[in-house]
Amino acid sequence: MLRSLYAGISGLRSHQTMLDVTGNNIANVNTTAFKGSSVQFQDTLSQLQQGASGPQRGVAGTNPAQVGLGVLVAGISTNFAQGSTQATGKASNLMISGDGFFVTRQGNQTMYTRAGAFDFDADGRLGTPDGSIVQGWTADANGVINDGGQVSDIQLPLNAISPGVATTKAAMGGNLPSDAAVGAVVVRDLEVFDATGAARSLTLTFTKAANGWGVSAVDAATPATPGTATLTFANGVQTSTGQLTVNGIDLDLGKVGGMAGLTSVATTAKDGRAAGKLESYTLSKDGTLIGSFSNGASQALARVVLATFTNPTGLEKAGSSSYRATFNSGDVQIGAPGGDGFGSLTSGALEMSNVDLSQEFTNLIVAQRGFQANARIITTSDEVLQELTNLKR
Repeated sequence: MLRSLYAGISGLRSHQTMLDVTGNNIANVNTTAFKGSSVQFQDTLSQLQQGASGPQRGVAGTNPAQVGLGVLVAGISTNFAQGSTQATGKASNLMISGDGFFVTRQGNQTMYTRAGAFDFDADGRLGTPDGSIVQGWTADANGVINDGGQVSDIQLPLNAISPGVATTKAAMGGNLPSDAAVGAVVVRDLEVFDATGAARSLTLTFTKAANGWGVSAVDAATPATPGTATLTFANGVQTSTGQLTVNGIDLDLGKVGGMAGLTSVATTAKDGRAAGKLESYTLSKDGTLIGSFSNGASQALARVVLATFTNPTGLEKAGSSSYRATFNSGDVQIGAPGGDGFGSLTSGALEMSNVDLSQEFTNLIVAQRGFQANARIITTSDEVLQELTNLKR
């Protein structure tokens, strides 16, 4: 049989593969974080018709004469170029800018994906649309994350409590009127907290004296032991230390002024807070899940990790926009987003497919014409065989 028949068949098969790959790229033009693929061809073995000969005296050398036996698909490679940004406004949607993959787990199987269309399930676990659970590092009770530790499921602690913190210091500023009558009183109440987060009142009474203002601070927990101090002024500027302590709480009154005609003394800062429950969360660029509590506290709850590979094109597509590691992808490296070699995260956005429709339609035409040309090889070879069979007539 004619060699051209088999060459044509190999061409049909190879261009059919090119059509399949191109069609899949076009079908996934709107798939989140999809990475397009391309086909590389290579020729097969060539049949040697005449070997090469070296030049001799009076005779030139000759080149080898070979007939090719067709084409093969050398490989199908994945293009991991960055896709465009699609803003969604949903806090649990994440996009990787740069290198890296999200790490997910389903059962005992670990997968890697760049599709960040995540959401929290009924148990507060951050998961993908197909049910895989996003992996990361979990913070301890104090909000400290051990980077480089064992990865586990990212879970939003729905019943998390931010513990109460005792008040240990406070500061006041503003002004006490220097022209007030001796014996005039200004009272300010300050809310403070104990170690359990229980609130109580700390009352500051400012009494005008001939040489300034006397201060008495009474803590509702220990009313019998008030703290006292005297504030003195020169040209409206305080000349005293402005410090007093009551029941372990340090009060800084050094910023209180003594100008005439203005009463504006007020609390400017204090620590301590009541206990609070989790109300909302945000995801930062380094992948940290930050909880916001009803008492105004913010605390790290967990951090999403990223994975990188020496040869990402060696990853195997596993469906659901996920990949699995292979022998040729290299060992996985786990790290925090924004670290060396790892991309950063954008919350409220998704990475779009990197398929270029204009290029894919061009590839479609090329594959179609290549298929047609190889089909013509087969029909032409058939006509030649028909001529041979007609020689017997």
